[in-house]
Amino acid sequence: MTGNAASRVRGGLVPNPQHSDSLTHVELTHIEKRIENWIRFGSEAHERVLDRRRRIFSFRPGSIFAYVRWAANDFGTIISRIDIVRATEPGEPYQTLPFVRPGGDILLKIESWPKVKQVLRHIDTVEAAGIDACDVAPDHWRHVANRIGAGHQPRPYTIERHQAWLKRRRVGG
Repeated sequence: MTGNAASRVRGGLVPNPQHSDSLTHVELTHIEKRIENWIRFGSEAHERVLDRRRRIFSFRPGSIFAYVRWAANDFGTIISRIDIVRATEPGEPYQTLPFVRPGGDILLKIESWPKVKQVLRHIDTVEAAGIDACDVAPDHWRHVANRIGAGHQPRPYTIERHQAWLKRRRVGG
């Protein structure tokens, strides 16, 4: 059985995410001092609470969000990571990430808590300048990833750079 027939057998019509859902879904888990996943910035289109420890945020195509993952065991931190991702259009190529369905265009991928903190400080600086981090030029997030990955400070994202990005986006560049 395929398609709608298979959906009905399982207990009702269930939308096939590959065909009818253009959203990018991010599953967040929070188990105090064990697993703490959160969205640092992003404009979610929908939030669904699964239980008291898990929920799913859904993002429209083209939206940009920051996804932070941290986990520990009895011996300390085992992962700390931040990804800044652009939700893709249906049919557009994407990269996969754990707990992100189907995936997205990864603009920044940083691991290790000292580097993650550096990215979080950079986001704070962007927001302190009065710029919504969701609206920052995607190329800037790639720049931040490359600079931090190489052990250098990223250039600040200024109002002037942001205005240039907004103009470029308006003309379709």
